[in-house]
Amino acid sequence: MADGSKVATTQLQPSNIEAEQALLGALLLNNEVFDRIDSIVKPHHFYEPVHGRIFEIASRRIQKNALASPVTLKPFLADDEGLQELGGTDYLARLAGATISIVAAKDYAETIRDLALRRDLVRIGEEIMARAATFDTEAEPNEQITEAEQALYMLAETGNRQGGFINFANASAAAANVVNAAFQRGGGLAGISSGLHELDYKLGGLRNSDLIIIAGRPSMGKTSLATNIAFNIARKFKKGTRPDGTVGAISGGVVGFFSLEMSSEQLANRILAAESQIKSHELLAGRIQEEDFRRFLEVARELETTPLYIDDTPALPISTLAARARRLKRQFGLDVLVIDYLQLVRAASGRSDGRVQEVSEITQGLKAIAKELDIPVIALSQLSRKVEDREDKRPQLADLRESGSIEQDADVVMFVYREEYYHERLKPADDSDKFPEWQQKAEKLHGRAEVIIGKQRHGPIGTVDLYFEGKYTKFSDPVRETSGYTPDF
Repeated sequence: MADGSKVATTQLQPSNIEAEQALLGALLLNNEVFDRIDSIVKPHHFYEPVHGRIFEIASRRIQKNALASPVTLKPFLADDEGLQELGGTDYLARLAGATISIVAAKDYAETIRDLALRRDLVRIGEEIMARAATFDTEAEPNEQITEAEQALYMLAETGNRQGGFINFANASAAAANVVNAAFQRGGGLAGISSGLHELDYKLGGLRNSDLIIIAGRPSMGKTSLATNIAFNIARKFKKGTRPDGTVGAISGGVVGFFSLEMSSEQLANRILAAESQIKSHELLAGRIQEEDFRRFLEVARELETTPLYIDDTPALPISTLAARARRLKRQFGLDVLVIDYLQLVRAASGRSDGRVQEVSEITQGLKAIAKELDIPVIALSQLSRKVEDREDKRPQLADLRESGSIEQDADVVMFVYREEYYHERLKPADDSDKFPEWQQKAEKLHGRAEVIIGKQRHGPIGTVDLYFEGKYTKFSDPVRETSGYTPDF
């Protein structure tokens, strides 16, 4: 079939035109072959562009339960200039006619995919060599290493590092998969459950590729909330086959936690104290009973296999953070990433163009990680002090430090607010006339926390009521009998 045609030209890159022809011929001869090769080869794996277009059109028809044969494909390719160079639509009949057997279709598909990966490796290698040989003040060696690692990671994960436009058919199919996953869960969650039902209801779960900001003033509990969510997800982790046929988390997930403020030991202590219901400060001081210590050890043993990975390296550059996240996903899997907190991450460029520009680079980098790894990224953020100057101290988007870039790049912005914290600082003397009124309100506010959703691309904004156990630094869904607090929903 390669009689002087374009297909017979000298191949400078790894390829096997005969394998591509044999696979397409087998597919056009018997459409049942598609089920065996669909998960192996995609249109972009074909070296000859015309072959990729033939495969894409045939695949679409087969997925719609329509016949894909030389006759049915002819109208779709009649005006294809590349196919005209190969002999026109008669080339389709020659592909099917030259097929000897369909048994080896899977082997052909694997050959085509492997050669495509080799071509990408060649391109990555050439790009690395070209950039390394170019002395550019804007291209530091460490940045080039990070970019090379990113390219290789994408190739290892997806089999295709190239970006570009995606047609609407593929985009809508991906959207349908998300909706189907939510439907299969029964509760309508499009993302991973945070373990807090009211928050899940408002957000629809933590969605892949989303950058989620949790912000708050000191002592509001933003680290506790992030820690609770991370542990809830890791504890429910269960691996299995997903509806799309891939193997991964079917419940919960593997969590990576960048703790830039606290050590891994402190973070683990906080989680264990909350789960064993022992006051964290008493645990560290050793002021606990023997039965409490036994309970603590039992909880520690139960949770030692929890897939929660902590990196407590301080002042990480965003490029290093991204590289470590990729490595974690490649080695152990990664379903959710948490950063505590955003302002402690360093910009990769190291430039001093101002803090606003640095934060902008960091938030863009975190959003890029979320999209690249296809996971939700939760980043904690501080709020400016101007919150304290208002009578109503409920935070707003404008209270975010360097708020422009954070608000712009985030898909979800949530604020943690506990009025109880501020009310305690207004406590009058015990013998004051105002004390009974203060005490009555204090009882009403005890344990009450609000998560204010100030921005959400996928759904409504609003407030979620939670219960906060300060002595255990633990958030949970509110219970009507708890502390006399009756939630509004």
